[in-house]
Amino acid sequence: MPATVETTPSLPGLSPVAGRPIIARFDGGLLSSDGGLLALREVEHRLGLAERLAACIADPRAAERVRYGLADIIRFRLLMIAAGYEDGNDADSLRHDPMFKLAQDRLPEAAALCSQPTISRLENQPDRRALLRMGRAMVAFYCASFRQVPRCITLDIDDTFDAVHGEQQLRLFNAHHDDYGFQPIVVFDGEGRPVAAMLRPAKRPSGHEARAFLRRLVRAIRCHWPCVEITLRADSHYCTPEVIDFCRAEGLRFLFGVAPTSTLRRHIVALEQSTVALRGTAPDAPKRRRFKEFHDGAASWSRVERIIARVEAGPEGVDTRFIVTNFAGGSARSLYERAYCKRGQAENHVKAWKRHLCADRTSCSRATANQFRLMLHTAAYWLLWSLRSLMPKRSPWRSIQFDTLRLRLLKLAAQVVSLKTRVMLRLPSASPYQAVMRLALERMPRLVI
Repeated sequence: MPATVETTPSLPGLSPVAGRPIIARFDGGLLSSDGGLLALREVEHRLGLAERLAACIADPRAAERVRYGLADIIRFRLLMIAAGYEDGNDADSLRHDPMFKLAQDRLPEAAALCSQPTISRLENQPDRRALLRMGRAMVAFYCASFRQVPRCITLDIDDTFDAVHGEQQLRLFNAHHDDYGFQPIVVFDGEGRPVAAMLRPAKRPSGHEARAFLRRLVRAIRCHWPCVEITLRADSHYCTPEVIDFCRAEGLRFLFGVAPTSTLRRHIVALEQSTVALRGTAPDAPKRRRFKEFHDGAASWSRVERIIARVEAGPEGVDTRFIVTNFAGGSARSLYERAYCKRGQAENHVKAWKRHLCADRTSCSRATANQFRLMLHTAAYWLLWSLRSLMPKRSPWRSIQFDTLRLRLLKLAAQVVSLKTRVMLRLPSASPYQAVMRLALERMPRLVI
């Protein structure tokens, strides 16, 4: 027999095992490291996120020359982000990946998917009006994600610093972070669903800016749910006269943090002293926490409001926090611990959006392109959130982090075999999460379309 000539060089430096040499080459054929991507494909098909976003963008291309529709490009980008490929340059290699082709309803032997320049042109295509339409479409999708109209919803509003390293539009120097960047406003509901994300300079939002943003958001939600009761939760950045007056005018309930002032502190001086004395009787005891409520307000407020003070005495001293609310009932302790403190979960949602899905990848020079990227990363968040929501409620998988979910269910080795009548996927027999993948696919019809 003639000698076989290997055209692909083997990897150097691999030590032998049990006296046998290890020969490794990148010549396995149609293989992929994203074998679980088809589960996300099913999620996206049911949610229709790519189609919703594409419908908001005018396509100036000649129809007879179009090879990739806007929805196809957006879907490819969403799957890339959800799979952990946040850089558009990764498209140049992933466009040949058989699993990404299958996720785009193409056979493995079909032509390659769109390239990085095509994705970059799309990111720079939407103008302000298209972005506003996409913002309303994302709110409409949020409302459609419920099986029935809820009686009340809670919206957590937060902002996060996004460092930039170029000459991007809207960038601003932030003295606290000692860097240039953005500070987008992000909104999640109480269950972790993303609602909105707005790109803005790296500075504290003013009362007028926050009110204008909330007005658009509330009106968009009430276009779908006119009678829903909305509760807003936020830190002291949003506790401004304009926002408080807006909440009262629109019939919104609110729980806002309040920065301590001498006016507020005079109400709790005696409580702080008595709390420290109470803990002094048992120095080894844990922290002592006490509450007090009163009505007061800043000079710029149009009226006094209900203020709740939380005083905590511990080994490191006294820590006092204030919140303001228009809730009529409920004790001070329950409103603070069971209602306001749940706002901290929103920080975990922002972390997942920013770290696990790399939503801070705002490196485009134009502000409109970076705003579009925020929406793409938010839509990718929806894919993973929806996949996680298929898990049993009492299962730890229901609260698993997105990066762990991606590692366990999406990053699977897969051999793709394209036959005449079917496509075979051979996944690892040793995968420890086979039952979880089966369960997710079986429950896929439960997703709200």
